Amino acid sequence: MAGMTEHARPRRLVLASQSPARLALLRQAGLAPEVIVSGVDEDALSAATPGELARILAEAKAAAVAARPEAHGALVIGCDSVLELDGRALGKPADAEDATARWKSMRGRSGVLQTGHCLIDTADGRQVSATASTTVRFGEPTDAEITAYVESGEPLFVAGAFTLDGRSAPFIDGIDGDPGNVIGLSLPLLRRLLADLGVAITDLWT
Repeated sequence: MAGMTEHARPRRLVLASQSPARLALLRQAGLAPEVIVSGVDEDALSAATPGELARILAEAKAAAVAARPEAHGALVIGCDSVLELDGRALGKPADAEDATARWKSMRGRSGVLQTGHCLIDTADGRQVSATASTTVRFGEPTDAEITAYVESGEPLFVAGAFTLDGRSAPFIDGIDGDPGNVIGLSLPLLRRLLADLGVAITDLWT
């Protein structure tokens, strides 16, 4: 019986991110990740394309946490999101003025939310990574609505200065692709990455 109990215990999953949205997505999917913040300096890394940048940042976050003793034996998932607009990678805005300018440039247009995912199995060191892309169609909020949204503080803490599940939801006309990816983590992509490492996502359900 002891062997059966041990076998039934799911692998530890560690989220290398302080994002409450990513944590909520994983919990809603039946997972119970621990959170260890990576502390990676996102501004110190660069890449040729926004999609590649998102992947490199995710790999850096996952690697930083996987190297810590408290993550030993766990599956570590690192994610990072950027909004691709006019070929540029837009992360969190620098300040309220930047967030206001972003929204005035985004309204009525479409951008691509790129989220890099990296999964490391610290038990054997194997690593897989990929980037998921979702097109976001922005509405046309008025200047007054943009001002009110920026004053709420929400856009200052999220990639692209918007969220799909927060105060800016009324200003987003639609998306083409995985909504979870826009929120911060693509569960279908995570399932595929886990499968690449020989882990069924259903085995991680709690």
